Amino acid sequence: MMIAVIGLGFVGLTTALGLATQTGRLVYAYDSNANLRAKLKSGEVPFHEPGLKDKLHELLGSGLIICDTLAEALEHTSIIFYCVGTPSRPDGAADLDALTGAIRQSLPLLRKDSYCTLVIKSTVPPMTTTDVLAPLLKNSGHMVGESVGLAHNPEFLREGRAWQDFIHPDRIVIGACDAYSMRQLEQLYEPFGAPVLAVSPGTAEFTKMASNALLATMISFSNELAALAEGSPEIDISQAFRLLHADGRWQGGGMASYVYPGCGFGGYCLPKDTLSLYRYSQKIGRESTLLGGVLAVNVRTKRAFAERVVAAAGPKSKVAVLGLAFKPGSDDVRETPAADIITHLLELGVTDIVAYDPLAISRFRDVYGFPIRYAHSLEEALEGRDLAALVTAWPEFTARQLLFERVQVIDGRYCLGKREFVLPTQLRRS
Repeated sequence: MMIAVIGLGFVGLTTALGLATQTGRLVYAYDSNANLRAKLKSGEVPFHEPGLKDKLHELLGSGLIICDTLAEALEHTSIIFYCVGTPSRPDGAADLDALTGAIRQSLPLLRKDSYCTLVIKSTVPPMTTTDVLAPLLKNSGHMVGESVGLAHNPEFLREGRAWQDFIHPDRIVIGACDAYSMRQLEQLYEPFGAPVLAVSPGTAEFTKMASNALLATMISFSNELAALAEGSPEIDISQAFRLLHADGRWQGGGMASYVYPGCGFGGYCLPKDTLSLYRYSQKIGRESTLLGGVLAVNVRTKRAFAERVVAAAGPKSKVAVLGLAFKPGSDDVRETPAADIITHLLELGVTDIVAYDPLAISRFRDVYGFPIRYAHSLEEALEGRDLAALVTAWPEFTARQLLFERVQVIDGRYCLGKREFVLPTQLRRS
């Protein structure tokens, strides 16, 4: 069973390296971006994701073959994973053009002498596999269950922990359209030792989007609560949420990091997939006011944070924006709250802005092009500033809190000056 992976971004590269490692099979990989292919062939991973660079060096040319053409990638393969992007269209609906385009380009190249399974890892709206992709295959002369297989196999990877999440999954969800594809994927994933859950393609698609929408909802829910608590000086917001986390039902699952207030959520998945699911709810005539509210709260939260900064120091103040990546441990700046916050600060008249991030400065500068300055260290960022706006909860900021003693700080992540405490005995769970 030879494997091909199409699309070598965050998900695709992790998938290719993970499958090569766990199954011991040869993986052929292709991306339409020639510059990306060249970097990967030289052993360079052009984004920050712990563990991938070492694995790439280990497997390049042996377990993983970076192909120059799609035809080369598909020549020997019987199972193809599609990991191409599905960004938002201007109206918020998912743009499936890259995915459908990759499949259309693949079909003439499929082996004629064997059954080939197409596995969709790209995040798509519910019913895409059944209502869009299966008809696409049929119209091209490929009947699902006869000449080709088709399945949706969502990923649940966290940026900054993608390798560990792929190698040690808590579950593997497979929404296969045909029995042979299901058996093939069960066999492929057997070395992972995780529960394999067979569901319909629509269920698999919905589960992925529901997962991201839930995480986004918890973040906005926490920000709504924090906005209520801000009105009372007696309420310690960080302590209140840590008391919520002390409930034993939250422990061990990592969910507590989402139920904690901040200055908005960002990244590639949560904004895009929550918006896409909201548009889907409108499309089927069952508009989700909750999802609409989640998105509205996220927009309002970022604007309110910028207004807090201006109210505290004035529009003519010298402001340091600390944190540009959408979360600590990543250099990803897609939909990062920092971009909207800086936009709002500029709109509110704050023009003297210095920004700092341990990893994401160059990527942020290239993507957004704001008329601001960038610092190469936390010390440089704070020098001569009237106020520091903490936007991303990097460990460096909490570890070096003494540097903030001479500057006013608006802590958008409630991560500074945390007071440790022990729960009273009667509140502890046995």
